[in-house]
Amino acid sequence: IAARFNHVYQRDVFELPEAVVNEHRQTILGLDGRKMSKSYQNTIPVFSTAKQLRKNVMKIVTNSQLPEEPKDCESCTVFSIYSAIAAADQVAQMRQRYQAGIGWGEAKQALYECLEALLQEPRQHYDSLIQDHASLDQLLAEGASRARAIAAPILAEVKRASGLVA
Repeated sequence: IAARFNHVYQRDVFELPEAVVNEHRQTILGLDGRKMSKSYQNTIPVFSTAKQLRKNVMKIVTNSQLPEEPKDCESCTVFSIYSAIAAADQVAQMRQRYQAGIGWGEAKQALYECLEALLQEPRQHYDSLIQDHASLDQLLAEGASRARAIAAPILAEVKRASGLVA
């Protein structure tokens, strides 16, 4: 839309967006091993309770390898999600545990603990915002005001460029 508008009205009103892609992790696998998607109903809701988070992690589909058997990190949904959120040294340690033969329950527990450590504070902040409607309304109003201040000059330029205003 930005490129088309700039081309049609021969002005550089909009800055063209650039895609930001992490080459190492372009998609995250869902609970069933397919791409994580709400339409597949295979997501891990980030603001769910700790109990629900653990329940979702334990639902991740794995194979029937025995605990002592070495596991393939590259084809494992648990490892894929873990490597997307954990620090590099944690991922390296988990890779070694997979090669040594980690049990699926143990791997899922490690993933849960990593997710819980990552999400606990944001979940608490989210819960406090949701419970305090007055503060939430105030934050939304402040955000709208800041957005209007940024958007107003751009909208004025759009109107001038398109001839809607002289």
